Amino acid sequence: MTRARRQAEARGRWAEWLAIAWLTLKGYRVLDHRARTAAGEIDLVARRGEYLVFIEVKARSTIEGALDSIGPRQRGRITRAASIWRASRPALHDLHLRYDLVLVVPGRWPQHRRAAWIPGDRARDLL
Repeated sequence: MTRARRQAEARGRWAEWLAIAWLTLKGYRVLDHRARTAAGEIDLVARRGEYLVFIEVKARSTIEGALDSIGPRQRGRITRAASIWRASRPALHDLHLRYDLVLVVPGRWPQHRRAAWIPGDRARDLL
């Protein structure tokens, strides 16, 4: 692994812990962190009220850069991974699903984008 890749990995881990703290303060209960499935990894899985929330965390130098870093292909992978993760937890099947983003930029508070995308609905894709 190159030095630049190690630094990016460390930045990503720091951003995830910052997101956990931020979401916890907002009343979310984090159920899983870096959840691995056959379809890929989910940064955070949390619950708040009647919602089961799958959260992608992006750390970039600008908000625009963070938003640009998650495209349709990655959203699809996260959606598939979320289905696999949830399938093994029947106690959570009655909860509403949501896909959020937490954007982390130096010198600013984390930005939490609730319902950042809706799987299978291109017209309502909010990114």
